[in-house]
Amino acid sequence: MKEEQIMKARFKDLASKAYRTNTYTFTAFLTPAEIAELENIKTELDCPFSLFGGTEMCERQMAAFGSEALFGYDVTWPISIVKVEPLMEKFADELGHRDFLGSLMNLGIERNVMGDILVKDNKRAYIMCQNNIAEYIVDNLTKIKHTNVKCRIADNEKLTELEPEYKEANYIVASERFDAIIAAVTKCSRSDTLLMFREKKVTLNSKQETRNSISLKPGDVFSVRGYGKYTYEGASGNTRKGKLCINIKIRV
Repeated sequence: MKEEQIMKARFKDLASKAYRTNTYTFTAFLTPAEIAELENIKTELDCPFSLFGGTEMCERQMAAFGSEALFGYDVTWPISIVKVEPLMEKFADELGHRDFLGSLMNLGIERNVMGDILVKDNKRAYIMCQNNIAEYIVDNLTKIKHTNVKCRIADNEKLTELEPEYKEANYIVASERFDAIIAAVTKCSRSDTLLMFREKKVTLNSKQETRNSISLKPGDVFSVRGYGKYTYEGASGNTRKGKLCINIKIRV
């Protein structure tokens, strides 16, 4: 509770400073839970805020306090994108999110100065990070597991690899309730699914969601920490026993 109070006070201070100085102020990268806390107090802030994580669909996002309508100029986000790839791909290990994150943390980098880490082909990754840490990553991240890597700042490139890729999947569920759909896509029991909501591991449309009984609508994007990100495409019909056949896009 004390940490939440400190965090909320920090949000209010940043909003107040932005309003007083007519300049944007920024948080570090926020988790979905922290974004939910910010949303809860938005009516108590001196000015509006916007969220961005470096690219569309990022879960970890910065908040910028202020707006173009209020200040007369648009926000410039202090976010860089660092591309990491093997020096020699044919000798590279298979690398996952934990491998990239672990190597970054071993450099002494705090988690909140980095946003999402988007891994591609189990070989390379794009790291969303604060501008002031990007060069440090480029200069010091040279090895992940047994794989020698090279890094470069890729802010001004046309990063088509960052566009989400999905595969289609179909499931049979009792209803469009959120917990029923999560149980289907994660193959977890109902009790384990409810625990995910209680432990704040679920987001809906980039916001933390604890209401397990709500119904999803076509186009809703949700994620479960440790399992992945999904888009609900809606129901395509019913089974003979009256259950729903639903379509899900799974981010790969």
